[in-house]
Amino acid sequence: MKLLHCVFGAVLTVVATVDQAVAAEPPTADEVLGAVVALRAEIPPGARTADTLGMQRDGHGVVIDADGLVLTIGYLILEAGSVTVAAGDGAPVPARILAYDHATGFGLLRAEKPLGVRPMAFAESAKAARGDLVLVAGAGGARFAIQARIISRRGFTGYWEYMLDDAIFTMPPHPVFGGAALIDAGGRLLGIGSLFVNDAMGPGEHSPGNMFVPIDLLKPILADLVADGRSAEQPHPWLGMITHEAPGGLLVARASHDGPAQLAGVLPGSLVLALQGKPIRSQEDFYRRLWAAGPPGVTVRLTLIDPMGEPGDIDVVTGDRYDWLGLGRED
Repeated sequence: MKLLHCVFGAVLTVVATVDQAVAAEPPTADEVLGAVVALRAEIPPGARTADTLGMQRDGHGVVIDADGLVLTIGYLILEAGSVTVAAGDGAPVPARILAYDHATGFGLLRAEKPLGVRPMAFAESAKAARGDLVLVAGAGGARFAIQARIISRRGFTGYWEYMLDDAIFTMPPHPVFGGAALIDAGGRLLGIGSLFVNDAMGPGEHSPGNMFVPIDLLKPILADLVADGRSAEQPHPWLGMITHEAPGGLLVARASHDGPAQLAGVLPGSLVLALQGKPIRSQEDFYRRLWAAGPPGVTVRLTLIDPMGEPGDIDVVTGDRYDWLGLGRED
């Protein structure tokens, strides 16, 4: 428990937010850690993400309301046929998938039976700063929690058409980071674990750590996710290309099966040089200009060199990633 006292301080003084409807009595360290639950998702054969993300996914989630609402990282539950959550030493409880939000990466579930834990209150992640002492907690209590520090706050660009303007990076890394809770000194939730990274301190600096999605990104969309399974925000136009920065542009590592890029004829190994006739300066530049082009369905022109070395232009009718995944909006 020395670790917990070091991070939380001698006394937890946080009062949970009214909108989370939990008691005003400050939580104990055990109560804070008890809100982190184990999660297991089973993915059916034939799911589009089965090959890349696996058919059995294990990680964590955080209970955030008194009715068993569980927040996790979305890739754990994407296309899942069944999900269970388990609090402490309790038996697994079936959970219903409520929402997946590609823009943030969050996923939401509702446990079908009471979990008997106190929900974790939200922090203001915008106030979390480099150097802050934090706790990274997986399910299972203090044995599965580590002390860490916020080592940087900066943008993150993912090769799967994903980008955050202000992610939280911590060191040292937690070995089981997916859905883990990033907890501040008051026992409040700062973010949800997404990735292991080798450059937590910054690009080009070897510094193994974790990337967390800040909790502030959830607050404006939470009601929509619970009610409709989707954010009210218009989704970005989607190409279905896995790319990596390379000299001169972006190298296409993979084009999603039946995705817009593949249907248009973009081949793995192609080097994308320009978007709409303008050279690509970086992956971030590419995504920002792509997303500014219009809603899903807009046509964009890629200038590229194919794997055989032939230059050319390809017009791609962008798509909606939710439709490709079969995740229709709830009526």
